[in-house]
Amino acid sequence: MHNRQLMEWLEQHLLQLNLESTAIDYTEGYTRLGYSEEERKAMEVFESIARSLHMSVRKDQAGNRIARWEGREKLPPMALGSHVDTVKNGGAYDGVAGVLCALAAIHQLQLDGFVPVRPIEVICFAAEESACFGVSTIGSEAMAGMLDKEAICSLEDQEGLTVQEAIISAGLDWDSIQDAERQKDDVYKYLELHIEQGSRLEHAGKQFGVVTAIARPVRFLLEIIGQTNHSGTTYMDERKDALVAASSLVSFIYHRAKELSQSEKHPIVATVGTFNVSPNATTSVPGFVELGIDIRSVDDSLKSTLGKEIDHTLKDIQKEYHVESTIEKIVDNPSVFLDENFAKKIKDIGEKSGFTSMYMESGAGHDVMNMAKKWPAGLIFIPCKDGISHNPKEYASLEDLAMGSTSLTHIIKSETQ
Repeated sequence: MHNRQLMEWLEQHLLQLNLESTAIDYTEGYTRLGYSEEERKAMEVFESIARSLHMSVRKDQAGNRIARWEGREKLPPMALGSHVDTVKNGGAYDGVAGVLCALAAIHQLQLDGFVPVRPIEVICFAAEESACFGVSTIGSEAMAGMLDKEAICSLEDQEGLTVQEAIISAGLDWDSIQDAERQKDDVYKYLELHIEQGSRLEHAGKQFGVVTAIARPVRFLLEIIGQTNHSGTTYMDERKDALVAASSLVSFIYHRAKELSQSEKHPIVATVGTFNVSPNATTSVPGFVELGIDIRSVDDSLKSTLGKEIDHTLKDIQKEYHVESTIEKIVDNPSVFLDENFAKKIKDIGEKSGFTSMYMESGAGHDVMNMAKKWPAGLIFIPCKDGISHNPKEYASLEDLAMGSTSLTHIIKSETQ
């Protein structure tokens, strides 16, 4: 397929997967939450495209859609995939680019007359994003045998709908969701393509990234307890201002993570992403602050170091501002390292195809991190404009989507002939 024809195919099916007929919405974006009607409709489009490529499609017990192109021999399949659910008012490419480019690669191979020895699957995973229930990658966790359904069953979205209720409303049997697990010999390898959701590729002037590791988070929930008092009558040296104390900690976290990123081998990022102040009134000295901290790096010891420094700094802040505090570690996920040999092969094949590349880490989680627990797995990043993601302005060019599709085509050939 000529590059222009490939880009036209990609553009047409990008619109379809986003349930559009004429143009991508870069203003309001897309809200296709996990196990919602909108996700289901996008998955039905995925099924329709796959069937047009003469692939069989099945839905597993977790709601994942698995499209399969049979090979000449009965071997474990080469699997590719991603997701079509989004965050609220998200972009058109996060997740969609992965299933789109995988299907485009199948289309190119079929036009070329290629017949695989090994079967090829394209998987559209359910509920990858955590925007709805606060937990991510439900579909791929189920497939990899990692899903603890009792731990998530009662988690609620903003309307009070639980995970269990959402899954049942999607027409699935809650009691059998863990039966979506596949065994080791059910899959040969897994490969995912995704937009970078950052700007390293743009800054480095490279066309694609080969991900070596995924930086899973450590998260803390922290409370600072001061004393609520009248803002007009409480002298400055008598205050126990929980917000001032919290602000000092937020500043420390930001600057210390920046320092560590500049001095250590691997970068680290730290974010105070939630901030609840009480009584949150102009006429009151804040007496209570709750904040949530997210720390990520592929270097788990570096995450631990920053966590200990936060705890130590918090003790100093207590003394300085006459407040009390509690800190609880609510998430502590070890980083995931992807298959080194597969990563090298992906890089070599891409560069032989004429594309420039670099090794890199992922600061965001993806379905591949679960698949990698059971099977050799790889992750390719393509650029997204200005590193913007989880935003209606999220954008990947047709040229980069075509480059990603062509790279997948060559890798599939290498793994299935």
